[in-house]
Amino acid sequence: MPVRLVCASHTPLMDHVDADPEVDREVRATFAALSEEIAEYDPELAVVFAPDHFKGFFYDVLPPFTVGIRATALGDYGIGSGPLDVPEELALDCVEACRADGVDAALSYRMSVDHGFSQILMLLGGSVAQWPTIPIHVNCAGPPLPPLERIRALGNAVGAWANGLGKRVLILGSGGLSHDPPIPTIADAPPHIAEKLIDNRDCPPEEHRAREESNYDAARKLAAGGGDRLPLNPEWDTALMEALAEGDLASLDGLSEAELTGIAGCGGHEVRCWIAAYAALAAGGAYVSENLFYRDIPSWNAGMGIARAMPETEKDLAAA
Repeated sequence: MPVRLVCASHTPLMDHVDADPEVDREVRATFAALSEEIAEYDPELAVVFAPDHFKGFFYDVLPPFTVGIRATALGDYGIGSGPLDVPEELALDCVEACRADGVDAALSYRMSVDHGFSQILMLLGGSVAQWPTIPIHVNCAGPPLPPLERIRALGNAVGAWANGLGKRVLILGSGGLSHDPPIPTIADAPPHIAEKLIDNRDCPPEEHRAREESNYDAARKLAAGGGDRLPLNPEWDTALMEALAEGDLASLDGLSEAELTGIAGCGGHEVRCWIAAYAALAAGGAYVSENLFYRDIPSWNAGMGIARAMPETEKDLAAA
């Protein structure tokens, strides 16, 4: 059965900080067109590789990869909420397939997912429960991060499993590209902030709002040419999108965590989700990929990229 891929940057600022109206319309039109294509494809299963931003995952237990057996969207920034439609038996089968392939994926029967998961589901499906969905958390925010070769191993294991299901599978990669949100690191955080990175699941609503306002403020300053966040890096973003489209999934292997942060910001590590998604698609053989959209949007603190891909064997059928 055919497999499809969509990778896209996410930004919770889309509905909260104004961007250039023409750019805003183009972003939303691209997602709307993809949504129509996906509705026609009618996925029987979606697999989402996405990060968390210390909303659902914390340093008390922080595996490199976690497969959700049951999952609920937190609704942060007002983006989706409620239970995902996770097919439990399939999710457990996915975990077993990963482990049989040498990837020790963790599992969760109470996964909480933030906008990193929910925004792409909302933009493409209109609901976090539109399709049966297996959420796979990739640790992109809590160093030390999983090495990129292990990201590809994860994607390959999930893709080999998905290709054997005999179902129409939609593979989603959510995250990146270059952006530098105000997320502290535990290595240099003051003690009271470090404690919140270890466990802040009972974060009060007013603290959530303060975090969100801090993100809006950082983006407004970035758009005005100020603030202390790293600028977006459109040259790096577009080069990476081209590399993934061409099948060069190891293009970042030579970069250390610190080097990648210096190039693309702390949020740039979310490209791990793109790499995992493309590796999953590549597990089924050669693919064709199209970069649909890219703009650097400082007011959203987002190198905003959107791409789609499919197996090479399916391209003529899709064009018919």
